[in-house]
Amino acid sequence: MSGGFHIDAGTIPPVPGAYVLVIRLDAPLPPLAPGRYLYCGSAKGAGGLRARLGRHMRKDKKIRWHVDRLTEAGVVEGAFVFEDGDECALVAKLSYLPVPWPGFGSSDCRSCQSHLLALPGTLRVIDIF
Repeated sequence: MSGGFHIDAGTIPPVPGAYVLVIRLDAPLPPLAPGRYLYCGSAKGAGGLRARLGRHMRKDKKIRWHVDRLTEAGVVEGAFVFEDGDECALVAKLSYLPVPWPGFGSSDCRSCQSHLLALPGTLRVIDIF
């Protein structure tokens, strides 16, 4: 079940689930070119989706995960949230999109080539779900 698209972490429920973070890079971040990217992740711990996405949407954080490099260098445009969702199921649903960096965010995943996907300029964010 989708909890919609959020541009502010304060509107996201504090429940476990999965998300698709939309990140825009205005400058290259090797090996990524400028453009928009989708990162599929999960939030199962304390504070759930609100806490995890609040962290991703903040600047000046300690780099802990692969995606932190992108969120620090780019602009988080928002996130789709899926209460009780599964990040690998989201990657599978979006498998028609290009994989710009194999292994990104999926080092602990045996089924996904990457949890980072490129969003071609011809697609609007609202059209992906």
